[in-house]
Amino acid sequence: MASLPDPHADKLPLDLLIAAPRGFCAGVDRAIRIVELAIEKHGAPVYVRHEIVHNKFVVDTLKAKGAVFVEELDQVPDGAPVVFSAHGVPKSVPAAAQDRGLDYLDATCPLVSKVHRQAERLVAAGRHIIFIGHAGHPEVVGTFGQVPPGAMSLIETVADAEAFVAVDPANLAFLTQTTLSVDDTAAVVAALQRRFPEMQAPRGEDICYATSNRQAAVKAIAGACDAMLVIGAPNSSNSVRLVEVAEREGVPARLIQRAADLDWTFLEGVGTLGVTAGASAPEMLVRELVDLLSTRFDVTEREEETTRETIAFKLPRGLDAAA
Repeated sequence: MASLPDPHADKLPLDLLIAAPRGFCAGVDRAIRIVELAIEKHGAPVYVRHEIVHNKFVVDTLKAKGAVFVEELDQVPDGAPVVFSAHGVPKSVPAAAQDRGLDYLDATCPLVSKVHRQAERLVAAGRHIIFIGHAGHPEVVGTFGQVPPGAMSLIETVADAEAFVAVDPANLAFLTQTTLSVDDTAAVVAALQRRFPEMQAPRGEDICYATSNRQAAVKAIAGACDAMLVIGAPNSSNSVRLVEVAEREGVPARLIQRAADLDWTFLEGVGTLGVTAGASAPEMLVRELVDLLSTRFDVTEREEETTRETIAFKLPRGLDAAA
């Protein structure tokens, strides 16, 4: 009796070390669910101001269900329901929606909303806020939009921190974007604290648990990897930070949105490949990548879990019953 062909013949071995936690965080889960439930409640179309989260696959999936993505409220027809993205919006946006009588839902991540409330309290207490973040990022735009113009100053780098001129050094406070590099932010904060020892720190860590956990998971596997792939969008701050973390650990890393984006030459000479995904990338994209790798390699897969996430956020009133 003839033996069956070996499915692993002529395939080079490839060990996959998959970081955990990875992928969706509680804020992203909540934001996507808000759009889905809004479509169930109101019927299509439901308008969404900006990308609900920074992931093309997620956006395209929601489009297929009846979501229409727009950049500004003036693109939303009168009487149509609209959802604000997970990154947060300036106060002027819900105010404009109310003025028009639009039925709106705010999908801002609760951890971003926490930073918004801190900013309001600090300004009310007479503090000038140094905000550490990336210029132009929707979360930064939204946070600046919570307070009067001039109440906050943006700092991006240690060099910015060294150059910053304070009008009243005794009345400073700092806050940060939730999706920054933990290490880079610590360096910026250290520079600011050396220069302004009276500067008030946040009540708790502003960089969110999901960002910190995913960076720690990359560090945990980096030493065993020859290269690393991060699944995420190029405009996703937390995903780009994961690439930077890997490279800082001495591991060549690439950001890809889908398995189809993989440059096979990147894997030449790689015996152990690290894999992770940014907080707005669904797990099915990780599985898609593993399946593609298995077509060319004899894949052995292992997950390295550094912590287990159990956080869940409540839905807005009016949708919780529908859920």
